[in-house]
Amino acid sequence: MSEILKFKLKKISIKHKGRMLCKNGHHKWILEKNSVFDTKKGKLVSVYKCARCSQKKIKGLSSL
Repeated sequence: MSEILKFKLKKISIKHKGRMLCKNGHHKWILEKNSVFDTKKGKLVSVYKCARCSQKKIKGLSSL
């Protein structure tokens, strides 16, 4: 006979780890260094990405 494997379900706290913070607006922003200049606007652009939920935020700097 074959052995029967028991599968465990993930705990809810492990399944949603870090996502509750992002839902409440507490993101963990990390600077992405791929794009630094926007040619259409002619401004320097900083692109931030959340480490937990991968949402992006773009901040533009005015040119001097």
